[in-house]
Amino acid sequence: MAIQREDPYGAFNYKVTITPDAGGSLRAGFSDVSGLNAEIAHADYREGTDAGNFPRKVLTTYKVGDVTLKRGLIGSLDIFQWVDKARKGEPGARASVVIELHSENNKDTVATWKLVNARPTKWTGPTLAAKGGTDVAMEELVLTCEDIEFT
Repeated sequence: MAIQREDPYGAFNYKVTITPDAGGSLRAGFSDVSGLNAEIAHADYREGTDAGNFPRKVLTTYKVGDVTLKRGLIGSLDIFQWVDKARKGEPGARASVVIELHSENNKDTVATWKLVNARPTKWTGPTLAAKGGTDVAMEELVLTCEDIEFT
C-alpha cells in the first residue's frame, strides 16, 4: 500500500524481485529502474444526433510501456538464461516482477509496482573500453509486460 506524506521519497532505496513462472528466482541487484508507465488510448466518436459540436472520447485500449533495468555485470547467468528462454518462446519465460520503493530507513515499503506477465524483450551487454577508468561494466535488460499494478 502506498504511504503518502508531504515530502517526496528518494528514488535510491528500492528492491527488485523477479519470480519466473517456471519457479525459482533470479539473482539481480539493479542500479536503475526506468520506464514505469501506462497509456490509455481514446477514440473520437460523434453521433449525428449529438447536441454538441464536438466528439465524445471513448476508451479504446490500455497498454503498458517497456521497463528498463540496469545492473553491474556480476557473472551470474540467471538473467541471460531467462533471456534465452524468452528467445526460444518457452512459456516459462514469463515472470512476476515486483519493484518496491523503501523509505529512508530502508525497512518500510512505501510503494510497490508489480509487472504482470513480464518477459525480457532486449538485453544489452556492457560497453567495454580500455581507457583505464573506474567505470562499472553495466548490462541492461528491457522487459515487456501485460499490466502494471500499483499499491
